[in-house]
Amino acid sequence: MLEGKNVNLRIIENEDLPLLADWTNNPEFCGKYDWLPQQSRAELAKSYDNLTPDTKWFFIEKKDGAKIGTMFHFSRGGLLGIGYALTPSERGKGYCTEAVKIMVDYLFLSKGDSTCSSKY
Repeated sequence: MLEGKNVNLRIIENEDLPLLADWTNNPEFCGKYDWLPQQSRAELAKSYDNLTPDTKWFFIEKKDGAKIGTMFHFSRGGLLGIGYALTPSERGKGYCTEAVKIMVDYLFLSKGDSTCSSKY
């Protein structure tokens, strides 16, 4: 678990996939500018099982354990990327800002110069 002051990032496990499927199929959760994958729980579980070693999904949790969003990191072509979404009722409260800072710190510390350095 990656810990912050107000939120933690916890790796999503197989038993978490039903909630993740509910959220990813909900247009209010994804937001009006994000794509809506519309995956069944079985399809989502298959995607989860086939993640590359450089891709990790996390729940964003408040300190009391309440799940308020998701975050992931991935690597493609030597570049790192992150993605995130929060439940509508928790937006605008600074939780995602803190989660992004936690993730960026984690990626720089764990990946080091091997994937975060410029080739130019």
